[in-house]
Amino acid sequence: MEPLWVILFQCVLIGMFALSASFKFLRTRSMVQHWSEYRYPLWGMFVVAGLESAGIVFMISAFWIPENKIYAASLFAVLMVGAIHAHLIRARHKPFMALNALLMLVLSVTLLLR
Repeated sequence: MEPLWVILFQCVLIGMFALSASFKFLRTRSMVQHWSEYRYPLWGMFVVAGLESAGIVFMISAFWIPENKIYAASLFAVLMVGAIHAHLIRARHKPFMALNALLMLVLSVTLLLR
């Protein structure tokens, strides 16, 4: 049985990435605005949302197939490095804007290093 904190980290990642993917798939005003500030093509938003969704599926399946946690956490970590880059370098947002991505990166890397 996994420790409680591992299950909690998995659930937080599933919830946060589900929210993020839905905002992208639904093209919410704030997400489209941010994507424009990053100067990425709009279709890239759907690619990232698809990758986030794949990570969610892998993380959920990790409750039954524990090795899938490595794939999901790796994908989430790569996506979060990209998100931090987009906020701080591409859009030149204040560091506060990258805090959520940094937290998701820390949770993902923690699961990877466990």
